[in-house]
Amino acid sequence: MNSTVSLTPPSRKVHIKTFGCQMNVYDSEKILALLQQSHAMEPTEDMASADLIIFNTCSVREKAEEKFFSELGRANEFKLAQPNVVIAVGGCVASQEGQALLDRAPYVDVVFGPQTLHRLPELMRQRQRSGRHQLDISFPEIEKFDALPPARVEGPTAFVSIMEGCSKYCSFCVVPYTRGEEFSRPLEAVLEEIRLLARQGVREVTLLGQNVNAWLHLQNSGADLDFAHLLTEVCALEGIERVRYTTSHPLEVTSTLIAAHGRLPKLASQIHLPVQSGSNRILAAMKRGYTVESYKETVASLRQAKPGLSLTSDFIIGFPGETDEDFAATLQLIEEVEFDGSYGFMYSPRPGTPAADRPDTVPLEVKRTRLQALLAQTDAQAFKISTAMVGTRQRILVDGHARRHTMELRGRTDNNRVVNFPGGERLIGHFVDVRITAAAPHTLRGELVDLL
Repeated sequence: MNSTVSLTPPSRKVHIKTFGCQMNVYDSEKILALLQQSHAMEPTEDMASADLIIFNTCSVREKAEEKFFSELGRANEFKLAQPNVVIAVGGCVASQEGQALLDRAPYVDVVFGPQTLHRLPELMRQRQRSGRHQLDISFPEIEKFDALPPARVEGPTAFVSIMEGCSKYCSFCVVPYTRGEEFSRPLEAVLEEIRLLARQGVREVTLLGQNVNAWLHLQNSGADLDFAHLLTEVCALEGIERVRYTTSHPLEVTSTLIAAHGRLPKLASQIHLPVQSGSNRILAAMKRGYTVESYKETVASLRQAKPGLSLTSDFIIGFPGETDEDFAATLQLIEEVEFDGSYGFMYSPRPGTPAADRPDTVPLEVKRTRLQALLAQTDAQAFKISTAMVGTRQRILVDGHARRHTMELRGRTDNNRVVNFPGGERLIGHFVDVRITAAAPHTLRGELVDLL
């Protein structure tokens, strides 16, 4: 396919479809900022009206990958009707598939990887000039962040990517192959981005990374600076009143990070710490590098440093070889640790990972039954914790209107609960105190305690 495509006035609209994790959400925001700067493009929710359709993909879960290919087929229908429509695919599927993606879908114009999204404007220009497909899925590491435009956000919360890649090589995970080895952004670059966000009215930041607590700033002299040091610096920034981070790895929960949770009041009283399984046999097969016992010791140390710390986790259900006894051990761990929510996924083999070579011995129906049991248990525990919050006073950051009742407002508690409550629009962007009046399955109801 060698036809020349172009983005022509008067309409310059881009539709960005994001799949997967918060890292992809952050990347999509940066892609939009790049295109606004380079091509004066504006976003549209309507794929049919777009001049440029971008898919920012995820291959960590099979379901997300399947959904992407379905959406890609829809985009081709629009392109058949409007040949000048440009289709670009980025993210982990792009990195994993490379040229095979272009062979499978020759109507795609540009393929770029997670570390080359900053090159998208030039790849589009090369596509237009040459009439040939463009493919760049290399790993230039820090160049990406140096080339991204300054952050522009609306609202009081923002994501900030502080590192990318992963060097853990869990047997089920494709991330090291699609995003590369771990690399950290320099300390001052992270702090400067957050300072800019604070000047725009951001009051809460979430630090992002595939393995966020592995962040490390290498110094030419003296000791290297670890993640706990970064958290200390971020919490000291003027205007920033709450700090979160995700996703963390149990092996990187150091003594300094545990201490930081005890001494930094701006650090949210909630942590997402994926455990994946409650069976030591399965954890070893997953190559997670820790045991159930060491995980529980880490959690106990965190809660000793920060009493009342809320803990959520990830679980993979039906990993090859998982028995009824292994799954029962997972349910037992959930009960013992009292997780305050979870993300559970049925195992699906990811191409190129060691686990993909293991026989998938757990029938689909068994996976589904186990997943439902796990979610029912974690949901029940989360609702129990929510119910215990009724009558308490909570400090929340008001981030916008309630989803169902737009005349009301919504915000999040320190332990990451959504609270809906009646209040005036002038409260958006501010921290307020509310009294929790009721608990629903996934949200809380509240009332203002003090007016601004």
